[in-house]
Amino acid sequence: MSKFVKSVTAMALAMAAMTGAAQAEYPEKPVEFVVPWPPGDLEDVLTRMIAEDFSEAYGVPTAVVNKPGGGGGPFPGAIEVTNAPADGYTIGSFLIAIPVVGPQIGIPELNPDPFVPLGNFLTYPFVIATGAGAPYDDMAGLAAHAADNEVALGHFGAPLVPTQVTLGLAKEMGFSYASDAAFDALDCNTLASGDVDVINTTLQLILPCLDDVKVLASIGSERISLTPDTPTVAELAPNLDVALWNGLFVLAGTPQDAQDKIIAVAEKTMMSDRAQALAAETGALVYWQSADEVKAQIATDIETLAGIEALLAE
Repeated sequence: MSKFVKSVTAMALAMAAMTGAAQAEYPEKPVEFVVPWPPGDLEDVLTRMIAEDFSEAYGVPTAVVNKPGGGGGPFPGAIEVTNAPADGYTIGSFLIAIPVVGPQIGIPELNPDPFVPLGNFLTYPFVIATGAGAPYDDMAGLAAHAADNEVALGHFGAPLVPTQVTLGLAKEMGFSYASDAAFDALDCNTLASGDVDVINTTLQLILPCLDDVKVLASIGSERISLTPDTPTVAELAPNLDVALWNGLFVLAGTPQDAQDKIIAVAEKTMMSDRAQALAAETGALVYWQSADEVKAQIATDIETLAGIEALLAE
């Protein structure tokens, strides 16, 4: 073997070793978790737990960045992740709407879906609720009341899953809302202000005033532990059975080593005592669902939502 060939071979081996070392070093700089909603709700709280544990596990700073706005799109938080390199240093904490609805509503950055799931970790205790002074106590009563009275609905965005389910349930029960409006936050103040009559929101946001509201239904297939007597939408209309979940996503092409390290921390965080305590306090389901299971869930949810869209178009 000539000296030149030996030199080239040695250089190639050295570069390969350096590349392997660089890949093995992830993470070597600050990591950002992007939450496309305001601070304070369950996905934000749990993502902050993951970020804290990630920093402790790997010794790098982490930040949780809230990018609210565009409840029905354009999802600026998701777009921020698409504009970052596919290197594992920008991680999206995304509601079902971003991978399921985002590619369908004309947002160029989200069509085709640019993300791959790492795993789901939360099913929201999402509810349809009204004020304690409302002249109805359940969905049947709301339907009867809406026949002769105007009822205004507050939601997080018209294309979003809970809004579509809420409107679909009204259609199945033979009534419609006189008006609806999107809000970045739907909480005790929303109902107290009188801006709307009915809201769909997470139970977490109305826990401080739970004694002053009536929960008419919960969205999903499982009753919420904190409101066990309240029926689910799936009980009232089985064709509307969609769970409202949140998970971690990165851009397609993110190195598998980075994905695996994020997953390892997130799964451990969700099984921690503090995460499970939050679940018990709020009625949320906190768990870890694998990437392959999330892909299957997304496909099922797209099919279910297509049925809801057809129902609303009738």
